[in-house]
Amino acid sequence: MLSPWLAVSDPAWSQLEELSREMQKLFGLYAPSGNIRGVVKGTFPPVNVAETPEKVIAYIYAPGIDPEKLELTMEKNLLTISAGRDTAAEVGENTDPAGYYRRERFSGTFKRVISLPESVDPSKTEATYQAGILTVSIAKKEEQRSRKIAVNIS
Repeated sequence: MLSPWLAVSDPAWSQLEELSREMQKLFGLYAPSGNIRGVVKGTFPPVNVAETPEKVIAYIYAPGIDPEKLELTMEKNLLTISAGRDTAAEVGENTDPAGYYRRERFSGTFKRVISLPESVDPSKTEATYQAGILTVSIAKKEEQRSRKIAVNIS
């Protein structure tokens, strides 16, 4: 009895299925992972930020980036990373991009701004690049660090 209403060939159902697929794409693209605030899938470079009592450490995963071309700036609590890469040049290709069968690594420039806690001291920033990972360590302001307080016994 319900089969005429559930006919897949009905244009209304195909439009609803199309809408459902588009919504899944949209929410899949912008959905945060777990309880950590997410960013749009495909954002480059991916970043992890950790915190210790003394500093904040940003791990930027940027394989194939020439460390000489990395540009880092710190303003207040904003860390900006920018650079570029040419994936065809990395492997010595002289192929027109239209000639690729599949191409998943992008070529071009990028800029990523990462908001850090207010407790960081931009003047005490160090950066190292090793094995495709840029590690940026920013010390916390002295007054923001947790301190152990001695208890005087009388």
